[in-house]
Amino acid sequence: MCEGAVMTDLMAPLRILCVDDNHDVADSTADLLRITGYDARACYSGLDALDEAESFRPAVCLIDLNMPGMDGDEVARKLRVKFAGIPVVMVAITAMSNEKSEKRIRDAGFDLHLVKPVDPRRLIGMVDSIWRKWASRCPTE
Repeated sequence: MCEGAVMTDLMAPLRILCVDDNHDVADSTADLLRITGYDARACYSGLDALDEAESFRPAVCLIDLNMPGMDGDEVARKLRVKFAGIPVVMVAITAMSNEKSEKRIRDAGFDLHLVKPVDPRRLIGMVDSIWRKWASRCPTE
């Protein structure tokens, strides 16, 4: 169960897609979110993320920026097009934290940015905050 958030049987848990070419990072992030009460899935490439998002329909996407093949910028842009009109929170996760990377993140359409290594408490706090906003829009009856 999430700190600060109360899930009921009437509301499905928030769906979160964790995208990172480092399998350990993607898997451990998804595991952490699952044991906290969220529905999380791991993907290891941009193409896998686009495929998985089609059926999973995440409300939040945690996306590593620097991946081989399709980088996180392109993944975010393509997901925005795919889910046009559907609110999806895009979170860039990267070791980069400077003015140039922040511009890159904004230009790609990310809503938030976390710097690696991500503190698990900060990640859960951020997701809980997103969940409370999401849940307040959902009917409880």
